[in-house]
Amino acid sequence: MKRIAVLTSGGDSPGMNAAARAVVRKSIYEGIEIFGINYGYAGMVAGDIFPLKVASVGDKIQRGGTFLYSARYPEFATSKGQLAGIKQLKKHEIEGVVVIGGDGSYHGAMRLTEHGFPAIGIPGTIDNDIPGTDYTVGFDTAVNIALDALDRLRDTATSHVRTFVVEVMGHGAGDIALWTGVASGADDIIIPEHNFNINKIVARVRAGHNRGKKHTLIVLAEGVMGAHEFAKKMKDAGYKSDLRVSVLGHIQRGGSPTVRDRVLASRFGAFAVELLKTGKGGLAVGIKNEKLVAADIIETLTNHKHKADLSLYELNHQLSI
Repeated sequence: MKRIAVLTSGGDSPGMNAAARAVVRKSIYEGIEIFGINYGYAGMVAGDIFPLKVASVGDKIQRGGTFLYSARYPEFATSKGQLAGIKQLKKHEIEGVVVIGGDGSYHGAMRLTEHGFPAIGIPGTIDNDIPGTDYTVGFDTAVNIALDALDRLRDTATSHVRTFVVEVMGHGAGDIALWTGVASGADDIIIPEHNFNINKIVARVRAGHNRGKKHTLIVLAEGVMGAHEFAKKMKDAGYKSDLRVSVLGHIQRGGSPTVRDRVLASRFGAFAVELLKTGKGGLAVGIKNEKLVAADIIETLTNHKHKADLSLYELNHQLSI
């Protein structure tokens, strides 16, 4: 391929800029013309497509968010929207596209593939919920941000002998809650992939208080329910002690990406260009056992689902006695 494009789509994640930078500079290094698409699939359909140069991605690797911007565009779920996007790509003589994003973005790339237009998916989402890869770009940064908040909340919880229910991001996947829960020494972790018993949770917290414990942290993935609702369930189950709620929200998405996310994004971006250079499309890149991999994007999304590492859940249960 001689001319390709890159876009970011869906929720932003730290490291998206690093991935786009790698796509741009690897393309130029390989003698491929590279174009950017603003606002994801919405920009593709609108023809918001422009050439990128080496300097276009200068001073970007350390920045959170995405300089290509992002937007929700449900119309791309229709064949009409997909064909309109392909028409714009062909108008600019673009032969392949790199899509950086999460589940919805991947499905857009899959639809392009089904129409015969080569697309490569790079997993960029803090939720770490994309099949075909051990880790997604942005996950490491998000869990470190959440962990810092949990460490700070532990200080104030201990000072006032309080229980905190801390809501972290993760609609359908509990990876952020799992990892930050184990790392912060949480008393309980509530995730979509595992049922919970509110009465047992209240009993465990009481037992901790009875043996002199000065703080309690419960980490809750937003996909289960909101933290205020969970706190009410604890109260309804008979919990009478000082109980507070903290919702971390979108701070988990912003900020400068960690070393791991910058390196991972750079590897993914360069790998995607290498694949398109040889004419390969319809693939999702990932990392498995620290090795770069590429799998058919249709087969990956159709037949595979992300699975939480429930061994971490059991480990935390054993260590939070």
